[in-house]
Amino acid sequence: MRIVLLCGGSGKRLWPLSNEIRSKVFLKLLKSTNGVRESMIERICRQLDEVGLLPSTCIVTHHSQVEITRTYVGEHIPIISEPYKRGTYAAIALAVTYLHERMQIDLDETICILPVDTYADSAFFQLLHRFPEILLRSKADLALLGTNPTLPSDQFGYIVPVLPKENEEFSFIGHFIEKPNEKAAIELIEQNALWNCGIFAFPLKYMLAYLKDKAEPALVESWLANYEQLANTSYDHEVVEHSQNAVVIRYEGIWQDVGTWKALTPHCEQNVFGPGRISDDSVNTHLINELPYPIEVIGVSDLVVAANSDGILIANKEKAHLIKERLAQATQIPMHVEKRWGSYQILRYWKNDENGTEGMLKLVKLTPGKMTSYHLHENRQESLTILSGIAELLMEDKLYRLIAGDVMLIPAGIKHGIKAVTQLEFMEVLLGKELSQEDFIRFSQTW
Repeated sequence: MRIVLLCGGSGKRLWPLSNEIRSKVFLKLLKSTNGVRESMIERICRQLDEVGLLPSTCIVTHHSQVEITRTYVGEHIPIISEPYKRGTYAAIALAVTYLHERMQIDLDETICILPVDTYADSAFFQLLHRFPEILLRSKADLALLGTNPTLPSDQFGYIVPVLPKENEEFSFIGHFIEKPNEKAAIELIEQNALWNCGIFAFPLKYMLAYLKDKAEPALVESWLANYEQLANTSYDHEVVEHSQNAVVIRYEGIWQDVGTWKALTPHCEQNVFGPGRISDDSVNTHLINELPYPIEVIGVSDLVVAANSDGILIANKEKAHLIKERLAQATQIPMHVEKRWGSYQILRYWKNDENGTEGMLKLVKLTPGKMTSYHLHENRQESLTILSGIAELLMEDKLYRLIAGDVMLIPAGIKHGIKAVTQLEFMEVLLGKELSQEDFIRFSQTW
């Protein structure tokens, strides 16, 4: 069996800590077994490893998140890069084509699709091993995992099973209802409906045949070339809801969607992260502060207060999920970005409306021994001022050694890369056009 982790997201539900590049799965807020805080992606990789499935895992993510994903998962897990965000159907189709063409997976092998933000106990991941056998026994095209609803929520999809025979491990699926209203959800629960955990399993040959019938591309490069024109649609809507031959495995352990502040905070290691305090009479309140300024929370309960350079959120936990709607029409440059070599924070952005030029001031941090790629920008110049540490700058194949106080101008069109000899911090001033857009030609990842 092969595991495909879907890793992405728009970064809006846990704003401001999450953004388009550092999505919720990279936030180190969760309790772990060894007392060190871990992110969702680290947690799920650890759990897959515990049940022996990590070596057969690959990850699909948007190209802007490839570097941060690699930082969190290491070098040994294949990462499939999407050029545009186009929903779970496109991501799964690309992964299936990749597994068939590039990795030459056997056509009868089971493919298990798993959202990277799945929050469950170890028994959940152990149950994944049952998929190949159940698909074989049931002769179904698709197998899903469902769990018993704990309340009539309008935030989940519901699976209505055909009543199983006594003691059977699975049920054939009658139909699906996606995010019904509360009244309909109560009726579904009375029909023994299950919450859809978002897990799909199928033989590789099933999806390849499906794609062929839909006249979809047969090669990875063909998918990538047409990705921008693909519809933004979910695998549930495109495939699962139309399947006439699907089964569901009932899971009765711990499973939760922790994609909102209300759902995530009970699993956080502590109530206060970063500078600040919460008064004793502030019950069920959490403070997550990545700014250097302390925040004092006094006499207010059931709040989440989250602050960093992207913004500040102060919300009742019951209403915090509405931030996604409020940000839906907003275009915002991510102000804090993690990379494989370190991180940067945008301190200031400005635009000259008269001539269309833009400016950006960044604080950049590099981990010792790490380096940026050897690259150039066509439409912007950069000025570096070393604040602390020792750097090596490769510019047009000439190596420079820089220390605190040194300044270097890198004109547009000049190939360059910077390496941290020691822990490194520098200020970077960018001047040019369309600084929020990608202007990047890479020649080599390392040098």
